[in-house]
Amino acid sequence: MRRRVVECVPNFSEGRDKKTIEAIAGEIQRVEGVRLLDIDVSSAYNRSVITFIGSPDAAREAAFSGIATAAELIDMSQHRGEHPRLGACDVCPFVPIQDVTMADCVNLAHELGREVAERLGLSVYLYGEAASSPERKSLASIRAGEYEELKEKLRDPAWKPDFGPALFNKKTGAVMVGAREPLIAFNINLRAESKKAADIIARRIRESGWTLTSSEGKKIRVPGIFREVKALGVSLEEQGLHQISTNLTNYKVTPPHEVFEMVNRLSPGLGQVEGSEIVGLVPKEAILAAGRFYAPTEESEEKLMGAAIDKLGLNSWKEFNPREKIIEYLIEED
Repeated sequence: MRRRVVECVPNFSEGRDKKTIEAIAGEIQRVEGVRLLDIDVSSAYNRSVITFIGSPDAAREAAFSGIATAAELIDMSQHRGEHPRLGACDVCPFVPIQDVTMADCVNLAHELGREVAERLGLSVYLYGEAASSPERKSLASIRAGEYEELKEKLRDPAWKPDFGPALFNKKTGAVMVGAREPLIAFNINLRAESKKAADIIARRIRESGWTLTSSEGKKIRVPGIFREVKALGVSLEEQGLHQISTNLTNYKVTPPHEVFEMVNRLSPGLGQVEGSEIVGLVPKEAILAAGRFYAPTEESEEKLMGAAIDKLGLNSWKEFNPREKIIEYLIEED
């Protein structure tokens, strides 16, 4: 019988203090039955994405340990970064991987949310498939206004937390716990004069699109090009670049290579595309699909991988090693 495997991908609002990141990862690793797969750290975003797998019970325990450590070590009142965020542990999703259903992951999210509220006294919002209402499925909806407006948001009865107090915790903010299908965090690098160029492209490609105001002053929503895509423009001052930062919530509907090609088509006159990066891990099929698009006559998995990595510019900043970035390979080694 195969063992049951859940993936958990908590995002922490710290990408500059190595000791804090190591402490959080260490507490996660300490849980028996958990295997740490990846730590993706961004100084510009001031954010760390930690990916681990384990049995449902072990994953829940490790997630709690990570959240508790973040609440102790991270002071949100001092946090500054390019990525939207609501709390020290900003989001903590469970993802079904092997012999685990989405319903199982929803139950895990509810159990963890209740435990975080009861033991740590934190405000917890449920999102994704675990959401308590349609309005709370979207991270963007819950996170609107970010940490800076959380105090006011908690006063609104419509935004009462699913678990924990409706009181603003200046140090830790709030936590969003959820369940979802595999997501690809895919960022495209853009050499441009200002972040505005990245903003323009992001709103063109994302599903939610953008809003125009008619001559009569009426707001008109213009849908974006792709379904299952969330995107925003981000400035990376240290690299002298900007990014179209995307979350591909269903890569089978909209795969990375389609987004990359569209950004290339939209960029003339705005900037120059200079490769891309995948934050965290990625399903193997997403990379193979890109390989088949760029090298349709190739049949070997290795060459398809090579074509995808080359054409998407995944080595533009740091090496993209399939054995370290593709989740199926990591599970096979477990």
